[in-house]
Amino acid sequence: MKITTKGRYALRLMLDLAENGNDVDNVRLRDIADRQRISHKYLEQIMIHLNRAGFVRSVRGSGGGYRLTRAPSEYTVGDVIRVMEGPFVPMECAEHEGAEDSDCQRYTLCCAKRFWFEFKRVVDSFLDGTTLADLLVEDWADTRADNVGASRRIPEAAMSDPID
Repeated sequence: MKITTKGRYALRLMLDLAENGNDVDNVRLRDIADRQRISHKYLEQIMIHLNRAGFVRSVRGSGGGYRLTRAPSEYTVGDVIRVMEGPFVPMECAEHEGAEDSDCQRYTLCCAKRFWFEFKRVVDSFLDGTTLADLLVEDWADTRADNVGASRRIPEAAMSDPID
C-alpha cells in the first residue's frame, strides 16, 4: 500500500491542528499551509474530506479557522488515512476475509490468502494503534515499542518522509 500525497498531507494537517489548536482558538488554513509548506488550495481540498468525516470543525468570520472535534488521542492514524485513501486492502481477497463469494477464482484453493488476511490485520493494527497524540511525542517510536512490548525499534530513517 502506498499512501498518496493527500493521505500524507491530511495526516500532517491533523497533526498541525492538534499541535497548534485548542478548544478556544481556531487555526487558519493559511497558517497551516505556511507551516507545512503545502499549497493552501490543496489543503482546502483535503479539509473538505476531514470536515465531512466530522474530524474538524470550521468557524467562519473574524477569528475563524479550524479545530479538531476531539482530543488528539481520540484520532488514530488509521482514521485519518482511511478518510483519504479508503480501507487498506493489500489483495482483493483480504477485503472480506472468509467471504466465499470472493471475485478471485482461486479463493478456495489459495494457500496465500491466510498471509494476506494476517498482513492486513497487522497493518490495520499498527495504523489503528497509533494516535495523533502519540505522534506529537518526540520519541513516539520508543514509547510505542515500550507500550506494546516490542523488542525492535523503528529506525529514524524509516520515519522520515523524503518526498515532502
